[in-house]
Amino acid sequence: MTKDILQTLAAQLEGELQFDTTMRTLYATDASAYREMPLAVAFPKNESDIKKLIQFARQHKTSLIPRTAGTSLAGQVVGSGIIVDVSRTFTKILEVNTVEKWVRVQPGVIRDELNLFLKEYGLYFGPETSTANRAMIGGMVGNNSCGSNSVVYGSTREHLISVKAILSDGSETEFKSLNAAQFQEKCRGGNGTTSLEQQLYQSIEKILSVPAHQEEIRKEFPKKNIQRRNTGYAIDLLLETDPFTLGAEDFNFCKLIAGSEGTLAFLTEIKLNVVPLPPKEAGLVCIHCNSIDEALRANLIALQYKPSACELIDHYILDCTKNNIEQSKNRFFVKGEPGAILVVELSRDTREEVSALAAAMQADMEKAGYGYHFPLLFGEDTKKIWTLRKAGLGLLSNMPGDAKPVPVIEDTAIDVQELPEYIQEFNEILKKYNLYSVHYAHAGSGELHLRPIINLKTAEGNALFRKIAEEIAALVKKYKGSLSGEHGDGRLRGEFIKFMVGEKNYRLLEEVKRTWDPQNIFNPGKIVDTPPMHTMLRFVPGQDTPQFNTVFDFGKTEGILRAAEQCNGSGDCRKTQLSGGTMCPSYMATKNEKDTTRARANILREFLTNSDKTNRFNHEEIKEVMDLCISCKGCKSECPSNVDMAKMKAEFLQHYYDANGIPFRTRMVGNFTRANHLAAIAPFMYNTVFSNGFTSGIAKKVMGFAPERSVPLLQETTLRKWYKKHNKQKASSTAKSPFGKVYLFCDEFTDFNDTHIGIKAIQLLEKLGYEVIIPEHIESGRTYISKGLLRDAKKIAVRNVEMLKGLITPETPLIGIEPSAILTLRDEYLDLVDNELLPEAVKIAGNTLLIDEFIAREIDKGNITKQSFTQTERLIKLHGHCHQKALSSLTHTKKMLSLPENYTMHLIPSGCCGMAGSFGYEKEHYEVSMQIGELVLFPTVRKQPEDVIIAAPGTSCRHQIKDGTGRKALHPVEILYEALK
Repeated sequence: MTKDILQTLAAQLEGELQFDTTMRTLYATDASAYREMPLAVAFPKNESDIKKLIQFARQHKTSLIPRTAGTSLAGQVVGSGIIVDVSRTFTKILEVNTVEKWVRVQPGVIRDELNLFLKEYGLYFGPETSTANRAMIGGMVGNNSCGSNSVVYGSTREHLISVKAILSDGSETEFKSLNAAQFQEKCRGGNGTTSLEQQLYQSIEKILSVPAHQEEIRKEFPKKNIQRRNTGYAIDLLLETDPFTLGAEDFNFCKLIAGSEGTLAFLTEIKLNVVPLPPKEAGLVCIHCNSIDEALRANLIALQYKPSACELIDHYILDCTKNNIEQSKNRFFVKGEPGAILVVELSRDTREEVSALAAAMQADMEKAGYGYHFPLLFGEDTKKIWTLRKAGLGLLSNMPGDAKPVPVIEDTAIDVQELPEYIQEFNEILKKYNLYSVHYAHAGSGELHLRPIINLKTAEGNALFRKIAEEIAALVKKYKGSLSGEHGDGRLRGEFIKFMVGEKNYRLLEEVKRTWDPQNIFNPGKIVDTPPMHTMLRFVPGQDTPQFNTVFDFGKTEGILRAAEQCNGSGDCRKTQLSGGTMCPSYMATKNEKDTTRARANILREFLTNSDKTNRFNHEEIKEVMDLCISCKGCKSECPSNVDMAKMKAEFLQHYYDANGIPFRTRMVGNFTRANHLAAIAPFMYNTVFSNGFTSGIAKKVMGFAPERSVPLLQETTLRKWYKKHNKQKASSTAKSPFGKVYLFCDEFTDFNDTHIGIKAIQLLEKLGYEVIIPEHIESGRTYISKGLLRDAKKIAVRNVEMLKGLITPETPLIGIEPSAILTLRDEYLDLVDNELLPEAVKIAGNTLLIDEFIAREIDKGNITKQSFTQTERLIKLHGHCHQKALSSLTHTKKMLSLPENYTMHLIPSGCCGMAGSFGYEKEHYEVSMQIGELVLFPTVRKQPEDVIIAAPGTSCRHQIKDGTGRKALHPVEILYEALK
């Protein structure tokens, strides 16, 4: 199709239509193993746009693929037509009825955010997914999603009351519950029924009224007691409604639409049943078992206690958590090396009721010989465990190398009573091929996520991918289960539906599709007429995985390309500020897929794999997608796959500069320390230039900085100069430091711009009994790393390690004030220095601490006590630095600022402040920078009374708060210093 035709369509839409290579590439994949380049990506503004898209698809014989968050695991939202993304515009909660207990929403409403809204009314939408903080209701309907609590709430289908939809002929309609008389009225075309709508009712009546069809459906479809079923279109459920089964519940096409994967109609509004909030108390019993089989048999006992969830975590996932920055903190409850842990959630009105149930259940388990450790956890601890469990999919993608746990037969649902036997047979099949599988998720519902580890880059792996699918399909049919329990059929399982439900029933499903969508414009190739499941994969069998000479060491991931490939598309980076966390700040501000960590990994994978250039990094498309990555490091910890995009962006920039030269501003920002050395000779002159509106405006224009942004000024002296003078005065003193000496890293930001903070840090530590020494070292290299000047950064890293080696020990640690600078020694230095210097770098990193960490450690030792501090009452609101949150923790800062007896510290639930080093100064990034600040940080700070102390460890954060709110934020060191008696 020509660009002229697409441009004509774009001009007709009120929303957007994008068909450049970049956007098409970003939407060519979802969270599955599939990749197919779409024709274009549409962002409709309203229903009128959707109708125009339908008309265009009909006229030009193309297709529309509805999409919300794009986390489908079976390839539902990949296709060669136009991707229609409603996640940015169809996001309204339209109406809530507290008496009848329902809510009406647009398809782009996020499930968790819906429940935040409903909480005020004492209501709750039950079905969830592990992606619930970014999964949207439209996608949940399309996939008939459910999650860990399905033993109580079932799937989305059970809560779907009605939908408003646009049909394949462009007509609008509403599908809802109809009694027998109303159903017949629709068949006759009464009450304004459209022509196509009438055909839909007539066709389903024709299909389901035939006794032979009824018999075949009841014979071949999954067992009725398997609640999780998404095999094909749900005609078996429509059969169990009146008028086809007398006395049954009313007919509702919503049963068919749920799980139809956008292949039948385009939904514009969704009406959902909601329920009262869950019981107030929920406790998790984490049953440690020696094997998966033992856990599955324990599961049958647990179900007798009516749990709200029964989830399995096997030892493969538990092993993956050990080296994951974020999840290693969440495995605190694990004892020994269990073969599997069964997490049983018991929800009741009081903690006493939960404890009593847990004790009775444990007694039954022990009597049966199941389990060896039964910790019962409440409150905040339960959130950590659920976070660990939900991270399972991403954790698995973190395995180094090309063999990965692949989504192929991970969604089978079986009668829970038969699950132990099924899993035993399942593993016997894998053994034939020398494969093993991870096992996790919904044991209580008879559905485990089972992922064999296969290398899809090889022809052998590709063939095995299909062979395993075939054999497991046969096993599921033997147990009369559902091949898909919650993830849908999509491209992955659609091919096997004919086998699962039989030839005759499959022809009925084809008839459903033909009636609803005769021109095949809605998401073709899913559920029916699906191409072979081992085609159109992300990885072409036999494809090369090129290696690149990089400045950073990517050895742990076997190269930068495989580092990008660790992103499996699960979309954790698409959560909003309401979900908390840092990743991904630019997406939170723009809501644009292009600004996600996933998009950046996708674009790197695409061009590093397929480029015909000598320098495969030399692509404007990569630069465009990387532009709003602010190197916050949130992805390094919050992405379950540990996709460190800040590291990959810096590496990309270095290679891009190799081909295109280094821009003036980039070189200027990188040389920040050198420039400040010169300016510090006459700081008054520098400050005069940047304090005066006229001269600062000229300077900012030359530098490419935003005219609205203030520029940090220099202090009258540097910290190093002050320290030398201070050291001379101190030399005459005979007083000894009772707690030994520490080395202070004099970073480039504290040295020139925040000298007063450095001075207070030294004075604080000395008054608390420590000797403070600034050792010989140079700048941290942070400015060079942030701008991608890695060869310069490497020289600095090598020089600093050589200067500090042998000096920094557990007894004499290196501590730092500015998080972005000091944490460079713990993070990037380990990937920058050469192998011969790496052991020394590792030693230094192991004994390098934020000053917050050091003080917290000394508090734990009893060396620093509250007796040294005031008893005045103060309230502190803390905004944490991104790098500290990613590579350390804010608990140290909380402990430090809570040391004065009557100091109370509250954490501002903000992600990144938006400044991110030079990012917020740059004129083209200023607006996004301020948008990020406005998400949570600025509004929270503005609400605080003047007597509330605003704390922020980062120099950029403090500057952003000042520019965005007019409030002065203090470093925690300043606050603790001022609190000294």
